[in-house]
Amino acid sequence: MYPQKHKRRNTAAFTFLAYFTLFAGVCLFAIGIYNADLELNEKGYYIAVMLLIIVGSILTQKVIRDNSEDDEIIAEQQRRMERNEQA
Repeated sequence: MYPQKHKRRNTAAFTFLAYFTLFAGVCLFAIGIYNADLELNEKGYYIAVMLLIIVGSILTQKVIRDNSEDDEIIAEQQRRMERNEQA
């Protein structure tokens, strides 16, 4: 049997849209912080929170994706074991 060719999960358009929305959100947030009538330490706090949210969202997406992939692999292994036991 030939190995299955790897297929990309996301289209180029979807990947571009994901990066664009992240970049646009960061830029709009930065413009809002720059124009805000806050002290410098308050602006730094909001920027640190924004970076924490970005890292947290990326990490959460990765964990959910990895868990989903692991569940599929485990289910496939269990199906193979059941087929071997029946044979």
